[in-house]
Amino acid sequence: MLEIQNLHVFYGGIHALQGISLSVPDGKVVTLLGANGAGKTTTLRAVMGLVRPKEGQITLDGKSLLGKKPYEIVRMGLSMAPEGRRIFPDLTVMENLLLGAYARTDTAGIQKDLEFVFSLFPRLKERQNQRGGTLSGGEQQMLAVARALMAGPKLLLLDEPSLGLAPVLITEVYRAFQRLRE
Repeated sequence: MLEIQNLHVFYGGIHALQGISLSVPDGKVVTLLGANGAGKTTTLRAVMGLVRPKEGQITLDGKSLLGKKPYEIVRMGLSMAPEGRRIFPDLTVMENLLLGAYARTDTAGIQKDLEFVFSLFPRLKERQNQRGGTLSGGEQQMLAVARALMAGPKLLLLDEPSLGLAPVLITEVYRAFQRLRE
């Protein structure tokens, strides 16, 4: 499904990624582990078209992602829940979710996915008219993941999904990930 080959990314003169290669087969869960500053976030940002690699290849189902804009990559089937939640705090939960579906035109599919994310994260349904910035940290993480799912991705990228969460909320978020895999 996703192939990364010999990826090199620079930030100015800093060689942030040096020859990263990895494969994410269809239907599999792959975890990218490493110390702070090892390039995990930069790898995901390169895949999503947020930073431009100087060298290497990134393909999804055999189609190159290089040179594509982030919204084009989303339309090709990738979505990402970024580190630090990055929700829209002044928008409601529902508005945040609908923004996740901005690149879609299938109204019936959007409605079906709304029902699905509400089944994954029932707290979001209860709080759908509440502003995102008033949610707890765990609820904001759920919202970030749910918003990414609203794009209808073939592959979901998660950057530090448990960062800053209480252990009980980590369990709840990872339980939802298990349901996604099923």
